[in-house]
Amino acid sequence: MAMLTYRDPLQTAPFRMMDELLRGWNGRQAAGFTPLLDVRETDEEYLVLVDLPGVPSEEVSIEVSDRVLSISGSRAPVETGEEQLSERPYGSFTRTLTLPQGVDEEKIAADYNDGVLELHVPKPVEQRPKKITISAGSQKAIEQ
Repeated sequence: MAMLTYRDPLQTAPFRMMDELLRGWNGRQAAGFTPLLDVRETDEEYLVLVDLPGVPSEEVSIEVSDRVLSISGSRAPVETGEEQLSERPYGSFTRTLTLPQGVDEEKIAADYNDGVLELHVPKPVEQRPKKITISAGSQKAIEQ
């Protein structure tokens, strides 16, 4: 049986051992993992993007309670074949975000495509920027 080999991590990536230690020994973490997320802001909404590769949408739960948005779920380890190297984290996860006051929780929408969860959180009307038009009026001279 052929065995997959890899180079000595101290020679190819000297900080890899520290990364693995901080990550929980090759990605195995008893408490799960923390998916990466981005929060973007437009004039009308906040866009939350959560990377969840390998997590089926049925395993993701999104809840809002007292202005706290919670995203939770789990990813199961791959059980196929004999493990040679394991770096991908698995287990349960939870991410929480505090929403601004006045967000209509009923209007939050979610999409899940290609392992990326998109949450569209509409801004409260009072937080949206108000545009002020400049009229073509007369200029007054400053008197001294």
